[in-house]
Amino acid sequence: MLLILRTIIVVIYSILVSVFGCIWCLFSPRNPRHVATFGRLFGKLSTVFGLKVELRRPEGADNYGNAIYIANHQNNCDMITAAKIVQPTTVTVGKKSLLWVPFFGLLYWLTGNLLIDRDNRAKAHGTIGQLVDQFNRKRISFWMFPEGTRSRGRGLLPFKTGAFHAALAAGVPIIPIVVSNTHDKIKLNRWKNGLVIVEMLPPVDVKQFESSSVRKLATHCRGLMAAKLEELNAEVQEREKNGKI
Repeated sequence: MLLILRTIIVVIYSILVSVFGCIWCLFSPRNPRHVATFGRLFGKLSTVFGLKVELRRPEGADNYGNAIYIANHQNNCDMITAAKIVQPTTVTVGKKSLLWVPFFGLLYWLTGNLLIDRDNRAKAHGTIGQLVDQFNRKRISFWMFPEGTRSRGRGLLPFKTGAFHAALAAGVPIIPIVVSNTHDKIKLNRWKNGLVIVEMLPPVDVKQFESSSVRKLATHCRGLMAAKLEELNAEVQEREKNGKI
């Protein structure tokens, strides 16, 4: 019964947010501020799923300038966990096929997110040029998933280098975001599904990697995120075990 009730609530809520969101965005289409607004609205579904999501930001995070945010990409739960911490004027870089998701696809485009064709390597590489151009023209940041696909319980996958090429080309910092494990965490027939911690790490200055390879920058960032993921998972396990959530 709980599974059915949750499914109905999520479907109706998502359709309403998408439809009314599209109407709202028509007054200022492709405004990057919309992404954080609707990210937080979808993030409210965490309560419906019985999740407590704890957000952690470094001091001064609200004053960060242009940057590239990178996050671990686990599953569809990212919509209700990681979405809560998206900073204003930050847009995501997603696959072009998202445009065809009923209701949500149009909202995703109207809010200002960037769509790329992953099957076309030339166009995908051209996206880096688009990012640098937008960094030079306005206050905007980009959110990317360097794993390139959902990990689905396989841990932190190897990183692709697109985000790091863009950061070095534009001279903007990389800001890692780590979400504790959500694989097999949500049971729709269980009232409470525990704790998820979403933590934003301090910015990584890419200038120190200008004389080395992009791969070294990617490896460095992945190392930071892997260590933090292990730390967060251990903390969540301990707090859930002791009922401190």
